[in-house]
Amino acid sequence: MKVCIAEKPSVAREIAEILGATKKMNGYIEGNGYQVTWTFGHLCTLKEPHEYTTEWKRWSLSALPMIPPRFGIKLIENPTYVQQFKIIEGLMQQAEMVINCGDAGQEGELIQRWVMQKAGCKCPVYRLWISSLTEEAIREGFRKLKEEKEFAKLYEAGLSRAIGDWLLGMNATRLYTLRYGQNKQVLSIGRVQTPTLALIVNRQAEIDNFKPEPYWELKTIYRNTTFSATKGKFTSKEEGEEFLAIVQQEDFTITDVSNKKGKEYAPRLFDLTSLQVECNKKFSFSADDTLKLIQSLYEKKVTTYPRVDTTYLSDDMYPKVPGILKGISGQYAELVNPLLGIKIPKSKKVFDNSKVTDHHAIIPTGVPANNLTENERKVYDLVVRRFIAAFYPDCDISTTTVLGKVGKVEFKVTGKQILKPGWRVVFGAEPKDTDTEPVEEEGILPLFTKGESGPHQPALGEKWTQPPKAYTEATLLRTMETAGKLVDNDELRDALKENGIGRPSTRAAIIETLFKRNYIRKERKSLFPTLTGKELIGVIHEELLKSAELTGLWEKKLRQIERGAYDAPAFLNELKEMVQQIVKNVLSDNTVRRITIIREKE
Repeated sequence: MKVCIAEKPSVAREIAEILGATKKMNGYIEGNGYQVTWTFGHLCTLKEPHEYTTEWKRWSLSALPMIPPRFGIKLIENPTYVQQFKIIEGLMQQAEMVINCGDAGQEGELIQRWVMQKAGCKCPVYRLWISSLTEEAIREGFRKLKEEKEFAKLYEAGLSRAIGDWLLGMNATRLYTLRYGQNKQVLSIGRVQTPTLALIVNRQAEIDNFKPEPYWELKTIYRNTTFSATKGKFTSKEEGEEFLAIVQQEDFTITDVSNKKGKEYAPRLFDLTSLQVECNKKFSFSADDTLKLIQSLYEKKVTTYPRVDTTYLSDDMYPKVPGILKGISGQYAELVNPLLGIKIPKSKKVFDNSKVTDHHAIIPTGVPANNLTENERKVYDLVVRRFIAAFYPDCDISTTTVLGKVGKVEFKVTGKQILKPGWRVVFGAEPKDTDTEPVEEEGILPLFTKGESGPHQPALGEKWTQPPKAYTEATLLRTMETAGKLVDNDELRDALKENGIGRPSTRAAIIETLFKRNYIRKERKSLFPTLTGKELIGVIHEELLKSAELTGLWEKKLRQIERGAYDAPAFLNELKEMVQQIVKNVLSDNTVRRITIIREKE
């Protein structure tokens, strides 16, 4: 028998139906030469400290650092998991081959390999690697099964990540709890969790310490159009008043009018982070909400694999685009019909093999989207419109810049006119750049002629510098993606992704953990540290534990392990040395710092 092992029962049922396995057994489905079984996500995990040695059962500073000579895995203590594992184990002992049908990513690879190892699987193993759960994709995946060894580096990266998190989390949590905690309050430290908390704490410190300063802006209204002085801001009111006195004396004269035609490109397709960002801005969904919704859409076969960090499609997707468009044309007929029957443009901004590794951007599959919840429909609509817009013409614009002068004081105004909306019709009046905070479109200006002049209304306005804004989940996700640097430019963001902290699939869980630990709280969309969160970061002096940049470097090495460009044992040795140094530093700290806040009323 060929044994297929999926990551959850619903996926196993889909696969079984396509393979012709219809006989329902206890914990698996059989037929046509196949036995299709399943896990429930993680069935196995790394062993607890006390399972290596009884000396590590009691929390003690003298036992640190805890570094097992060899890491082991165990079944998660859950009766349902244990029962299902016994069924999997029995099937694998008799199997002629095993087909790993876990989610096609690092975590999916780790989940299934641990189960196969624990079950003592000795037969040949193959991998089903697919980007959607449509019947066509599953059939094609089974026709092109891959050998397990092709994914050895992916597993090594996942294993290194899990061991690294264990080493740092177990040791640092015990270390800080015993050294600085009070009243049996566990101080949770994590490789990604702690630098993420530090981002929020540091941002709040910037806000708290911000001292607003006044500045003045000189503007004038000419023909119902507001022009700004090109000199910019005045730091003193007296200087601004001097310039105001000058411009009050004479008429305003237009010195130059220039028009520049240009193009605006459609927004990129979604990766998981940009989808979470967009859903947080538009619908106030948390990162975790969005992940669950897009995962559900994937399991309902209407969108592709969600845990991705690329906004591009591979070249082999190009011939499939017309079919996908046709599949979604029912509800979106008005937008899709102009694309049917024409040659779809093959832009490098959409199709680029060099920007795609395991999976392409999140797109619709073309399967009819029936039986969606209201929130699933919202997320699906975003994905579909991005996909359609990618094949529409560019938006043609004309930017008009008008310069004026009063005496020696120069003024400027810029306006934009949309000549051909192109892809903008897909979104209606929405702004293009959904990765940054929405801004008002520059207005369409009246017709000005060089040399014309007339009366105007100058004014000096007082304003105050503003503190940085508190993080929202959207801006925090972006900052995690780029290791602490909040950038709006797509190309720069792509370059920084290599050093992002966490993976797209884990960032939502990290933020949720900070809420559960009572380290952060939310007011409307804004995230704030609790007193416990502030004190925890305050007590951690080791930059290695709280620097987004340093954590980003570890993430880069994990990605390199996945590609075979870095050695997994070397990475783990570095982490072991780091843990030993942190323990040494904390134990030699002679201060009486304590974290006193246990819980604050929300």
